[in-house]
Amino acid sequence: MVLLLQKALPVTTLVVAIDPGKAVNRVWLSRDDGGLVVEPLSLSVLRPGLEELDRLVRQHAGAGLPIFAIESTGALHRAWVSELGRRFPGAVRVFAPSETAAARAQLGSRRFKTDDRDCAALTYLARQGHGRAVAGDQHEALLATVRARRALVQERKVAQQRLHDQVNTLCPGLSAPPGHGRKLDLFGVAGQAVLDCLIAFDARPVAARSLIARAPGRLTQADAVFWASRWKDCLPPPADVTARVERLERSVARWRALSADIEIVDADIAVLLADTEGQVLTSLPGVKTARAAAFAAFSMPIARFPTPERLYCATGLAPSAYQSSTIERRRAISRQGLPEHRDALMNMAWGLSMHCAPFIHRHEELAARGMKPMQIRVALARHVCRLAHAMMTTQDEFDEQRYRQNRHQTGR
Repeated sequence: MVLLLQKALPVTTLVVAIDPGKAVNRVWLSRDDGGLVVEPLSLSVLRPGLEELDRLVRQHAGAGLPIFAIESTGALHRAWVSELGRRFPGAVRVFAPSETAAARAQLGSRRFKTDDRDCAALTYLARQGHGRAVAGDQHEALLATVRARRALVQERKVAQQRLHDQVNTLCPGLSAPPGHGRKLDLFGVAGQAVLDCLIAFDARPVAARSLIARAPGRLTQADAVFWASRWKDCLPPPADVTARVERLERSVARWRALSADIEIVDADIAVLLADTEGQVLTSLPGVKTARAAAFAAFSMPIARFPTPERLYCATGLAPSAYQSSTIERRRAISRQGLPEHRDALMNMAWGLSMHCAPFIHRHEELAARGMKPMQIRVALARHVCRLAHAMMTTQDEFDEQRYRQNRHQTGR
């Protein structure tokens, strides 16, 4: 369980500060009553380095449990965190780079960053009882799967843009942009039929029956006739049409492979989410497994955030504040925390604003005030964060009638 720790450590506790690197990790072993027990070390990230650290810790830890303070820098720290967590259960604490920088400032070396100064800052923080315990294996697996899905979706988005460009080059004007005529959805039934016909007939115009034959789903006769007629009116393709069609075929294969990978990852996420406290979020209208898992993975365990405001601030959507004497200013959103966490909350707000009556009504109210679409979504995200925090804390599924009553009672 990941909990904030605020209890100072005994002076005899061995603190192992680790600043991760790509090839070697900088390590300090110290006690408050005696300082460094060995000289600072640079240990390999491979097994020999970890075995050497294990030997030194068991030699100097004594009867008490050692505490490992590790900076969470991307993915560099994860291998050692996982292995040390297995060898010394409950002894690993992780710190964000921003926490390390703040501690360096308190120690008078904010502008002088070295591995040894980072280790000194980690030791300073661990002695005061700060830090977060590492996530369990199941939580870590969900987090990794959510991040893998996010990367695949970004790759597919780029692939989709590339497909649009290729189709527009082969058939100029076939797909009109929104607002300028009927738009061809390349990833719908008609679009997939057009892609397959482009490849099969070397970008030559086809009849409606060819589109219907290659459609992956139901394509009406009227739709097929419309797109076949527009195709015939398009300008001819470039002279190197054969090479372009071959590239289009490979691009379509990549896009379909990415879509298949996302479906497999979605199935994995459903299994992993089912046994977590984030499963209750799937009862929200417009929030299915992918959106619920994306938000829950970065919010669990919810006990880390005693209030919804703490959770909202962690996403980075809360407005930054400045106060000095009589001057008080509220600025744009702080953007602190992880972008993935912020995007997940915004996606949940969008889903609820499309499928949940109270949020649809709230969206209309804010739009009537003259707020811009992005401002509306940020405002809705605050309500969604408060609702998600309550659901994950109580494990009660969403009840629209109860939500309406509670919202009117609190005046929100």
